[in-house]
Amino acid sequence: MQLRFATDLSAEEYVRREAWKEAKLDNCPIHPEGGCGFRKNGTYSRKYPEGTKIARWHCRIGHQTFSFLPDCLSARLPGTLKEVENVIEEVQKSPSQEKAAKEIRIDIFLPGALRWIRRRILPIRIALTMLIELIPSMFSVCDPTLSSFRCALCVTDVLPELRQHASPFLHILPPPLGFFSRPGSKKTKNNRFQHETGSDPPL
Repeated sequence: MQLRFATDLSAEEYVRREAWKEAKLDNCPIHPEGGCGFRKNGTYSRKYPEGTKIARWHCRIGHQTFSFLPDCLSARLPGTLKEVENVIEEVQKSPSQEKAAKEIRIDIFLPGALRWIRRRILPIRIALTMLIELIPSMFSVCDPTLSSFRCALCVTDVLPELRQHASPFLHILPPPLGFFSRPGSKKTKNNRFQHETGSDPPL
């Protein structure tokens, strides 16, 4: 489970200061009363930005790990929220997503580049639409666009700032801004409705 590590550090500052060492989580989010074997569980590394580590805790009874994601980093996507924002801005300035994809991701074929772009554009549009309803006192006059939210917040980098304001709702907002995660839908080997490997049984 991802939790918000509230910080105004940029990704570069986060790595340079090794800010994951400053992260603190005193109580288990599942068992605030204690007694569950809650403890620090080291860190894990992210490939981008290079040198990034994320602090992690573990609840022994709940069989659950908790990671502290700083406000500058994307959830369930590599890189930073600022990079996601830059991609969306480039697409908005381009005559089409196809044109933008060819210029942004020259290292892969067009279908893959389009999927890569849409994994950033669509969830952010959904998150902005949700925030207009969730925080009407701040965003009721906004359109679900970064430029509209930028004007409302009077900031340059919208998404890291939005994670701060949306903190109570991160568990229902989609990544890369929020931390919502759908339960796994894969079938297990013990599924009693799955017959053995081989030919179909007789009627």
